Amino acid sequence: MVDADAHLYEFVVPMVPPTWNDRERVDEYVRLMELGTVPTAVAISTLDVCQSALGLADDPAAHWGLTHFLLDGHHKLEAAATAGRPVRLLSLLALGESLARADDAARLPALRAQPRSARTTGT
Repeated sequence: MVDADAHLYEFVVPMVPPTWNDRERVDEYVRLMELGTVPTAVAISTLDVCQSALGLADDPAAHWGLTHFLLDGHHKLEAAATAGRPVRLLSLLALGESLARADDAARLPALRAQPRSARTTGT
């Protein structure tokens, strides 16, 4: 939750389909993760702050979309999903390509440090 009228959503977008991943490499990362290794993936990211264009009464909140376009770490992310283990993400935020103001981007560290919460909308 950003505030009462805005919510942050975070996405990781792979640049290649999972079928391109080498099975042996994914399995090796799974083994390493089960031993406690937390690998690092790399992404270029954008922050978009948008209001619903439809004016939906049940969802009037602004949506903050932090989208990470995965550059390196496709095998690691698949292994993390398979093993149910964490992966670290080094994210380079492209301010000039984002639909957000610089002061919005400056709030991201504090917002991401908050506990995660489920979001509900009116019905």
